[in-house]
This record gives sequence, C-alpha cells and structure tokens, in this order.
Amino acid sequence: MTDKPAKKILLIDDEESGHDLLLLKIKAFVSGPWEVDWANTYNSGLKKLCTGRYAVCLLDNQLREERDGLSLLREARAMHNYTPVIFMTGDARQELDEEALEAGAMDFLVKSEYTTQLLERSVRYAIKMGQMLDQLRQQATYDELTKLNNRREFDRLLADEWQRSVRFKHPFALVILDIDFFKKVNDTHGHPVGDEVLRHVSSLLAGQVRIVDKLARYGGEEFALIMVEISRSEARDVVDRLRALLAETPCVIPEKNLTVEVTLSAGVATMPEDAASMEELIKAADEALYTAKRLGRNRVVTTKNRALHAAW
Repeated sequence: MTDKPAKKILLIDDEESGHDLLLLKIKAFVSGPWEVDWANTYNSGLKKLCTGRYAVCLLDNQLREERDGLSLLREARAMHNYTPVIFMTGDARQELDEEALEAGAMDFLVKSEYTTQLLERSVRYAIKMGQMLDQLRQQATYDELTKLNNRREFDRLLADEWQRSVRFKHPFALVILDIDFFKKVNDTHGHPVGDEVLRHVSSLLAGQVRIVDKLARYGGEEFALIMVEISRSEARDVVDRLRALLAETPCVIPEKNLTVEVTLSAGVATMPEDAASMEELIKAADEALYTAKRLGRNRVVTTKNRALHAAW
C-alpha cells in the first residue's frame, strides 16, 4: 500500500520558536501526514498564501511589521484567495476575535490555551468549512447548466473591469452574443436538446477565449464576454472567428442520432469609445446585437464610434 501524500499547512509567523513548537504539534496529528511551509514576513506570507496551494493557513497576528495578520488576511480575501485561515494570537480580547472572523478567518486560537488536539480539531473544522463555503461560492457565481460565470458574477466582473479601465486608462470590449433561432430548437426538439445546444456553445466559446477574458451565461440563450486590453477592430475580428467556428461546428447528440446546426449573432461595444458609464456600455452592446439580428443574424456588429471620453 502506498503512503498517502502529505497535506500542506502554511504557517505565517515571524517567530522561529513558534514555528518549531507548532511543527511538533502538527507532527502529532492523527490525521497526517502533514507538510508545513513557513513564511516569516508579511510579504512572503501573502505571496505563498495567494498561490492557493495549501489546505489551511495558520496566521499569527504579530508580524513585527507595520502591517499585522489582520491586514494580511483582509488583503488575501480582497485578492479572492479563500484558503481556510486559522487566526492565532496571544491576545484573547473578544474584539480581536470578532475582527478576525469578520475579516474571513475560520477560527481564532489563543496561543496559551490550545493543545495539540484542539489545534487538530481546528484544522479539520477550518478545512471542512472552507469546502462548504467553496460550494456555496460555486452555486452563487456559476451557471449550473453551462458551468460558466452566471449573470450576478458577470455584473461584478464587469464593474471591476470598468473601474480598472477608468483608473489605468486601459481599453476593453463588452460583447453580448445570442444563439440564433434558439426558440425554434426548443420547439422542434424539446428543452433537453436545447440544453445540449447551450452546453455545446458554452464549451466552444470557453475553449477559444483568452484566459484573461471573462465569459458568462448572461441569461437564456445569451452570453456575455469581457475582452481586456483590446481595440474595437481586434475584438470584432476575434468574435467573428468564434462565430465562424460555431457555424462550422454543429451540435451532435449521438444518443438521439441528431445534429443541430447552430449560429450566433453578436454585438460589440468598447470602452472608452462607446460609453461614459457602464450602463451605456451595456446598452451599446445590446443595440449592436439587435442590429445584427435585424440584418439577418449569424453576424457580428460593432457600435458606432460616439467618442465618449467622459469616464477617462
């Protein structure tokens, strides 16, 4: 029988003695083996934590720097790192306990009070709670059918990108895509086939867009795409290649001996040329999509250059 691979714990603590003591306790865990990685500064700890490689992090509040463990935890959460964190301190004040939990810690341990058994229980609890919260985040941010970002998450991503664009003067494109004659697919073949078509389109789009771009199911048979650091003409060319690829790649459903031809229409709007607000950008992309539909579908239309630079 092969040995079980070691699970990884990150310890962020500037005291070598604290590291040695915790290492002895962790080696005594009955749930091992555990591998401990140590960071003794704020910056190195944050960098390691944000790799997402650890099952749990033990975080000391006192780091002998201007920034403490609470600041590190808040910064990690702001960077969307959700590694379970157990906050450890010699300060037993209830206010600090509440602050740590509010910042995103899974548990709060006072150094003078915990035993090996209590520490191991806290680690198990933190990992279990982290798994449950991950599942809730998945349900809250991803569309169950297509596994893409859902509308709520896309709205958040778009707001973030808008703010980044305004701050750093970086262009980006918003694309809204719609499957042509999707109602006819449902009416002719039934909703299960419609679901297969949605999965087919989602998979094709997700497999072709850049990692830095954000794709979502926008609602029904509509999809939305944020394309960063890109001009209007470049965005149009990329989306037109996606359109052409989909037109050449029908949805095949072997169990029903069925092949469904699928096309889509798309509207492209860009920041800052087409809008002075996020709402105007969405409206511009929508209007371009409606134009594509009116012109016969299976095409990509961009907005007119209205040269709105108010946001910049």
